[in-house]
Amino acid sequence: MKPERKSLVHKLYLFGLYSLAIFGLPVYAELLVLQLQLKDHLFSPTTLYVPEGEKVKLVIHNQDSTPEEFESFSLNREKVILGNSKGVVFIGPLQPGEHAFVGEYHPDSARGTLIVLPKAQWQAQQQVKESGGAD
Repeated sequence: MKPERKSLVHKLYLFGLYSLAIFGLPVYAELLVLQLQLKDHLFSPTTLYVPEGEKVKLVIHNQDSTPEEFESFSLNREKVILGNSKGVVFIGPLQPGEHAFVGEYHPDSARGTLIVLPKAQWQAQQQVKESGGAD
């Protein structure tokens, strides 16, 4: 690369860094990903815990051969997941509280609850879980 061209590229690079420093970019925290299994028309785990104020990616693994529709009125989400496949539902950020979800095609058996905890309580729960303690 010619020296004058290299200098121009360098100046553009520095200008870009300077612009980022002045205007900034949003900082994204790592997205929390939760796994939810559906087998024999039952969700597992039946209770999921998430921290308040964070967006969450819920990956639903339908291990049944038939489709199921994940549905939650309080979360305002529904998603049909074909048999033997995965579906993704994004939720949040949410305030502390409980949100029921069901498999619409098997609502008597496919049931669960998403519990949104204050961040400090959720972090404490995660530490207990990581140390091998109970939920």
